[in-house]
Amino acid sequence: MSQYRLRLKNTEDTGENSPKHEGGNGENPELSNINALGTQNIPTTDPVDQKIHTLTIIGHIEGHTVAPPQNKATKYEHIIPQLIAVEENPNIEGLLVILNTVGGDVEAGLAISELLHSLSKPKVTLVLGGSHSIGVPLATSGDYSFIAPTATMTIHPIRMTGLVIGVPQTFKYFAKMQDRITDFIIRTSGISKETLMSLISSTDELANDVGSILIGEEAVKYKLIDEVGGLNKAMQKLQELIQQRKEN
Repeated sequence: MSQYRLRLKNTEDTGENSPKHEGGNGENPELSNINALGTQNIPTTDPVDQKIHTLTIIGHIEGHTVAPPQNKATKYEHIIPQLIAVEENPNIEGLLVILNTVGGDVEAGLAISELLHSLSKPKVTLVLGGSHSIGVPLATSGDYSFIAPTATMTIHPIRMTGLVIGVPQTFKYFAKMQDRITDFIIRTSGISKETLMSLISSTDELANDVGSILIGEEAVKYKLIDEVGGLNKAMQKLQELIQQRKEN
């Protein structure tokens, strides 16, 4: 026991193996922070920063309830500071949002979507893999949107798991929540309300659910997404929007 206390005292005195001691154990402190906390990079005011900031939204959109540990999750408390920093940083000229999400918390997803849409700087969204459920308004929140040819978007009514109070007010609340999402998608894309509601209420595409699955070109056909393309097209469009902003 005395040897253990002595060893602990020496470690505290010298700072060896302490995560706060840069280079003490050969690890980058910033990398250690990301591994331990999942903290994403927030752009600084350093003039050597790159002009385009990339934001990735993957896995489950985590809201007020922590997702299970085995889930990959995007935490809105990590995303919101990044978006504010992008708006405030004069060196950042544009934002590229990469999406591959299964959806998740409606309130958190809609909050991120509104914040993205309200950015004054050019922003382009790119759907890779999928952008399902509440990922749909996230995909339409930019100034221009792309979807990979094999990427999918699942559109369905909102739902809730767990205890639900079986009263008429519950269903009215669901209807209001659905209207919030629907109105945002219509406001930020070219799809009509009639078409969107038809896709949401379709019963012949999902085996155990109500809704529709749009793959690549289909999302463009319904004017939900602007164009089919990958990273090269998304970067080119973002550079074009940045140049237009400078000229104006």
